[in-house]
Parts: sequence; structure tokens; C-alpha cells
Amino acid sequence: MDLPLIMATRTILRRDDYDDEPTDCVTATPGPNGHVPLDACNSYYNYDPQFAPAVAVAVIFGILLGIHFFEATVFKKKYAWVVIMGALWETAAFAIHAVGTRDQQQIGLATAWSILFLLAPLWINAFVYMTFARMVNFWSRDAKVAGISARRISLFFVLADVLSFIVQAAGGIMASPGAAPETVKTGLNIYTGGTALQQLFIFIFLGLMIMFHRACSPLRNGVSVHGGGRDWKPLLLALYGVLVCITIRIIFRIIEFSRGFTPDNPVPFHEEYIYALDCFPMMVALLVLAIWHPGRFLSGSDGEFPKRTRAQKRAEKLEMETKMKLLRGTESPGEYV
Repeated sequence: MDLPLIMATRTILRRDDYDDEPTDCVTATPGPNGHVPLDACNSYYNYDPQFAPAVAVAVIFGILLGIHFFEATVFKKKYAWVVIMGALWETAAFAIHAVGTRDQQQIGLATAWSILFLLAPLWINAFVYMTFARMVNFWSRDAKVAGISARRISLFFVLADVLSFIVQAAGGIMASPGAAPETVKTGLNIYTGGTALQQLFIFIFLGLMIMFHRACSPLRNGVSVHGGGRDWKPLLLALYGVLVCITIRIIFRIIEFSRGFTPDNPVPFHEEYIYALDCFPMMVALLVLAIWHPGRFLSGSDGEFPKRTRAQKRAEKLEMETKMKLLRGTESPGEYV
């Protein structure tokens, strides 16, 4: 039976026309590597996963992981553990996937690969947010963009990334192999919504990056460039490039899941798409961050946020509480003069 016919007749877990229970699938006898037809009840992949590309990708991500670990150590960038986690999750995902291609009846392997692979790019995204905030602190005259301090930029967008992570994780877990049909459908919708939310935050973040870019240009308004004379452009352009890679990957995932697992959507049924439109952009993103590593540009004490004393934290808390009271109109400004 050829693939189009299988896709047209199957009503198993990954179809749009879900019933409460699949009615026309059967549990097939596994063949070599545990492979079964796509219309079998015990099929946990939308295609016949191949061993060689999974190993190759795991090795490449592993090399990038090693490079980032080395650079984080050499440049003493503690926050680089975030991008290291992204590379680690990608490496682990495809190491597990390589094993899973040889034992396709192991639902645990299929589930672990799927979840790690779907969520790994969010670590890289968070690293971009954290790096840009440190760039603002390092180069901007008052450590602000659009009146927002570098610390708050970091806090807001990292929390936004965490929110996207939670939504996508919930959707990915619900849509994991072996879940009930309606649960899979709901999970895919939630995951797609999480990727759209992630992209919304990226667009907002790009607005701040462009403002920073314009403000730091020495040709505009005579604004001096801080940071000990170091050039800010290479690192900023690298961050732009990484966000383009992440956006390509998000668009691919939205197209893959929003159209459903139906015969008129070939994307989910061909493994080549995930390598070209998810793996490759993330490899490029990690490579770009390795070549233009923040440690090469954000050096010295100003390359990190200064540690605040308890007195400073209490003063900031008091200031925030005062502002909130004034906004609510419960206190008179004269009381604080």
C-alpha cells in the first residue's frame, strides 16, 4: 500500500477526523527495527525514521555543545549555561532518536525524542534575550532602551520565554505518541499556540533591538558608543541572525501542525522536513553564537549585571511600592518629598 492511500484511509491517532476510539487500525507485527505500517495502531512515528541522519545530527549538535561549554569556561560567562542546555537537549534528542530508529516499538524513546526536540530551541531563544539585555547594560548610555532598564528587559523576556516553554511543553506532552486521539489534537493546538506566542514575543523584542541599534549608531544624534570602544554591531547582527533561524523553525512548526495530519499536508509524513527546517536552522543558530560568542564582546565587569546589595534591593522595593501607591492614588506625592 503506498503512502497516499495509507494517508487517505487511516484514522489513527494523528488524524484530524478523530473518533473517541480508532476503528479501522490493527496492531501490526513489527518488522525490522520494530517498524510497522503508518496505519497500524502501534505506529509511533509518522514516517520510517532513519538511523544514519539521526546519528549525524546528534554528532553535530554534540560538537556544538562542546564548543559552547569550552567558550563559556574560557570567557567565564556563567549565564551561557542557558545556551548549553539548548545544545544539550538537541544532542540528547537525536541520540535518543537514533536509538529509537532501531527500536520503533519503544514508546518512551519516541516520546522523549519528541519533547526534547520540540522544546530545545526555547533555551537558545532565552539566551538571545539575556545576551541583548547585557548588551544594553554594556553599551547604552543609561543602560536603558525605550526607557526600560536592561535588567527589566532580561526579566520580562526570560519570563515570556518561560511562559512559552510551559505552554509548548503542555501541548507537546499531550500530543506525545500513544495519547488518546482527542488529547493529541488538543495538544497540537496548544503547542501551535505556544509557538505563535513565542513569535509574538520575538517581534516585540525585535522592536527593542532596532531601537538599540539606532541609538548606538554614532551617526545618529551624536550618541557616543560605550563599551570601551568595542564594536557592538557584530554581536547584534549575530542575534538578529539567530532570531531569523528561530523564526524559520517556528513558521515550519506552525505550518506542520496547523494544517493537521491529513492527506493534503505532506509535511508531517516526511522526515526530511524536520532536518531541513528545524534541525538545520538550530545548528546555524548555535554556530553563529559560537563564532560571535558574547564573551568576545561583553568582557570585564560591565559585561555582566552588577550584583546588588541587600540595601539596594530594599531601596528598589520601596521605590516600586511607592510608585504603585501613587498610581493607585492612595498616597500623596508630598509625603515622599
